[in-house]
Order: sequence, then structure tokens, then C-alpha cells
Amino acid sequence: MTTRHGTMATDRPERYAKQLAGHWARKGSAGEEDGATVIRFDSGQVVVLRAEAGLLRIEATVPEGGDADRFAQVVKDHLERFGTREELDVVWS
Repeated sequence: MTTRHGTMATDRPERYAKQLAGHWARKGSAGEEDGATVIRFDSGQVVVLRAEAGLLRIEATVPEGGDADRFAQVVKDHLERFGTREELDVVWS
């Protein structure tokens, strides 16, 4: 498994975690685990979203052999599109 870690500054991190989970729930499962929103795709990818004060922490994981950079870009594109009015920016480390 390969994981990319990122952050997104926002005053509403819970809202964006919930919105992404709802959007992708049909592609696998989505729910709360240990205080985080976790999206598990049938194809093996996993997104973990942790809401903190003013920040959304993001983990994007792909199975061995998967393209972590491409999957991270898809996650980024979706979150930034959901928050267009706030001009959100996901920053991967």
C-alpha cells in the first residue's frame, strides 16, 4: 500500500469530509472509524479524512502497484471543486 498525506485549510472540515464520503459511497463503503471519515473503494483505494479546527487532514492510499499520485490528484480535484467558493487548496506533503 502507498499513502499520500495532505492538508486542506478550511473553516468547515467536517462538511467537506461528509460531502466527499457521500459522493463516493456508491463506489464502496463510507463511514466513521476512530473519529475519522473513511471511504473504502471496492477497487482497494482508501481515503481517510480527519477534521480538526480549521483543517482537514487527508490520507489517500492505493494498493500495491497503484498510482498514488494520480489517486491523490483525484481526491484533490473533488475537494477543491466542492469548495470552489472558498478557493480551497489541498497540499500534499
